Amino acid sequence: HFRAAGVPEDAMWGPYSTDDQGSLLTVFGTEQGLRYRIPFRPVEDVIDYLREHATKDGERLGTMGDDGEKFGAWPSTGALCWGEGRWVERFFEALESNADWLTTITPANWLATHRPLGRVYVPVGSYAEMGAWALPTEESRAFTETFERDLAEGRPEPRWMRGASWRNFQVKYREVNDIHKRMLRVSARVAALPAGPAQAVALDHLLRGQSNDIYWHGLFGGIYLPDLRLATVGHLIAAEDAADAAGGTFDRGELADLDLDGHDEVLLASAGQVVTVDLAEGAGIGDWDIRAARHAMTSVMRRRPEAYHDKLARHGGPDGDAQTGEGSGVTSIHGIVRSKEAGLADRLRYDDHERRSGLIRFLPADVTSADYGAGEIPDLGSALEAGHAVIELSPGRVVTEATASVRAAHGECPVLIQKSIELGGDRLAPTLMLRVSIRNAGEVPLRARLGIEWALMMLGGGGNPSAWYDVTGRRTAHDAPGSSTNVEA
Repeated sequence: HFRAAGVPEDAMWGPYSTDDQGSLLTVFGTEQGLRYRIPFRPVEDVIDYLREHATKDGERLGTMGDDGEKFGAWPSTGALCWGEGRWVERFFEALESNADWLTTITPANWLATHRPLGRVYVPVGSYAEMGAWALPTEESRAFTETFERDLAEGRPEPRWMRGASWRNFQVKYREVNDIHKRMLRVSARVAALPAGPAQAVALDHLLRGQSNDIYWHGLFGGIYLPDLRLATVGHLIAAEDAADAAGGTFDRGELADLDLDGHDEVLLASAGQVVTVDLAEGAGIGDWDIRAARHAMTSVMRRRPEAYHDKLARHGGPDGDAQTGEGSGVTSIHGIVRSKEAGLADRLRYDDHERRSGLIRFLPADVTSADYGAGEIPDLGSALEAGHAVIELSPGRVVTEATASVRAAHGECPVLIQKSIELGGDRLAPTLMLRVSIRNAGEVPLRARLGIEWALMMLGGGGNPSAWYDVTGRRTAHDAPGSSTNVEA
């Protein structure tokens, strides 16, 4: 952050003052060299680094604050810090043995006898890795390669290199933006409630739904982790449910720009569920919330390429575990490449569209379920992402229509599509009915396999006997592939 503000390299050892709207703030910056060394490099390396940057007048201050997980929770750090490595103990022993020139002090005590080094205005940003992660995949690859190359060559450019703002995660991941905009909508509803017990309950859930882990993705799972995603979104569902209950109304049918992209979506609500429909992209169901269970039924991630997939392919050995680095045997967490299972790189698959539900697809007549599941079958037409117009909207029900085209043997064939989505049932047994009507508006027959794509999140898996789905009376494990034919609605 200090580098981004133009602070010289040799002037980073101490706090700076800044201000905003008349208020003063003193900022202590985590020194990057210490952040990368503690506890990933030998203790002697840390002491030598501090000695290298110390001055005879003793006026330099090095600060380091970082994730507590680095001291035991991250891979290999348990043994390093507290086991046979004894890193933490040896570090404090080293501080004591070098007390003739090295002193520890709290920030408050430092400020009691020292002034800030100067004034600084820090731009919006985060640490270097976060900026790279927030970039689009191809840009992230290029940025990381250039940054690491220039750093290895000792070039000055890395000092000024910045990736994207953290807000770009809302561009990179449609799923992050949807949750973020849902949180803002729910926040407005909770804020409109009168003070009292109902508002307190709703506010508690709202704040829990703002836990930041799922609003980004980098080295760790973030938005990709279904348990974190569903736990956080579950609190947003509960907050909205509490706000609707306090307001005395559940049934809604609204047309509004829910994701703030400049295009209207549809929001349907009842006592048992909330559903959003993206009109601009095939009238697909984006959110399907089951209120009583606080479950986000369609919280499924699109399979998309990530820059670190390249590292997985390069370093992933037959044991499914690769680690780079040197020195203490435990590198900075940013240099570790790990996978949960062998051959994971060979199973990477990517989707060419967002994973919404109720999407209409026209596929080759001979397509198999295995081909479909692998995401390797291109759609024959434009229905998947065709823009829909609303022709009927009422609480709990919407009817849309669109015109699309399908590639036929004799050229493009126009088709007219009408979709009806209707909420039913009650709070404890909600139902959702999708009706689709398709008419060939061309002059030649159209032969294709019609697909109605659903992307549903039920958790479970991992061999859990309680996680299964039932089609035509046959149970199949939730995490196992399967297919059924001649299924009646």
